[in-house]
Amino acid sequence: MEEQLHDQSPIDIVIDPSIITNIPHRNVTKEPAAASILTRLHAGYFRISLSSGGQVLLWKSLTDHINESQTLHNTFHVHSTLPSIAFLLLWWLSLCTLILLSLLYILRCIFHFRLVKAEFSHHVGVNYLFTPWISWLLLLQAMPFEHLKNNNSLYQILWLIFVVPIVILDIKIYGQWFTTEKRFLSLVANPTSQISVMGNLVGAWAAARMGWKESAVCIFTLGLAHYLVVFITLYQRLSGADRIPALLRPVFFLFVAVPSTASLAWSSISGSFDMPCKMLFFLSLFLFTSLICRPKLFKKSMKRFNVAWWAYSFPLTFLALASAQYANQVKGVVAPGLMLLLSALSVFVFLGIMVFTAINTDTLLRENDPCLSFTI
Repeated sequence: MEEQLHDQSPIDIVIDPSIITNIPHRNVTKEPAAASILTRLHAGYFRISLSSGGQVLLWKSLTDHINESQTLHNTFHVHSTLPSIAFLLLWWLSLCTLILLSLLYILRCIFHFRLVKAEFSHHVGVNYLFTPWISWLLLLQAMPFEHLKNNNSLYQILWLIFVVPIVILDIKIYGQWFTTEKRFLSLVANPTSQISVMGNLVGAWAAARMGWKESAVCIFTLGLAHYLVVFITLYQRLSGADRIPALLRPVFFLFVAVPSTASLAWSSISGSFDMPCKMLFFLSLFLFTSLICRPKLFKKSMKRFNVAWWAYSFPLTFLALASAQYANQVKGVVAPGLMLLLSALSVFVFLGIMVFTAINTDTLLRENDPCLSFTI
């Protein structure tokens, strides 16, 4: 038996080369940094420029108030120049931020137009397309160069450049609300729907400041009429809580921003902070109190930093601006105290969110941003 085993020749395994198929190797290449920025950037990041633009107007209002009080009392203090310096620094910082965001978004439109198109068709993303133009209008009103502000023709040209896109978006959105069955307001309403109203009110505010009262009244009427419809719709739908993810709940503070902006716009149109302005201011103050009394609503959104946190800043800033107008109109102790409280709170929130943004720059443009759902 052993001899038979030794006599057997070893078995050779032969592999036919013809049956071997080349398995291609997957080239795993990382997406370029510039491309990832453009794909993850969306119009919601203009909340940053919107907040900084509101802060610029607030500091300008404080500077004018201090200068007027010094003129009346014929006094001058060195510390009174601090608001002016802060105003100039903040204006330039806001301008650079807005230019950077605008250039990045223009590149996004050029190289990733399909994402912009998807954003335009999204019931939340489309509302943030108003924010770049609102930001430019705010900086236009706070422009520190008096010789340029006195050039009324230049101011009017810039106003038209920034307002025309808002009107075009109005025609698209408002037209769909009452003509397109899948885009009825009752189906797509959410707190960000109020940004479109803010665009009209800020445009009216800027138009009234340069003396175009008829244009201001026209745009103000368009915004106020749709604000009433949006406000009632959101009130009946429990503020659209089922239309936005938990991380985006800071946008509920837009309920505060719209009536505050309306009071400022009508104050510029009428020339004084009259009864309608006071009514709108009290409404925004009530809504602000209602929101801060419900911290559990924002518990999930505060677990991790998100760019949506900037939605806390600019509504509070517009409320502080309205309180400053109210304090100028009403004499006493309560109104100036309320103005100082809201202004200090606005500055504190703005600086706090700015610090959080600087600390968390590596997570700003992340893939799991809830606003990026429209890119899928």
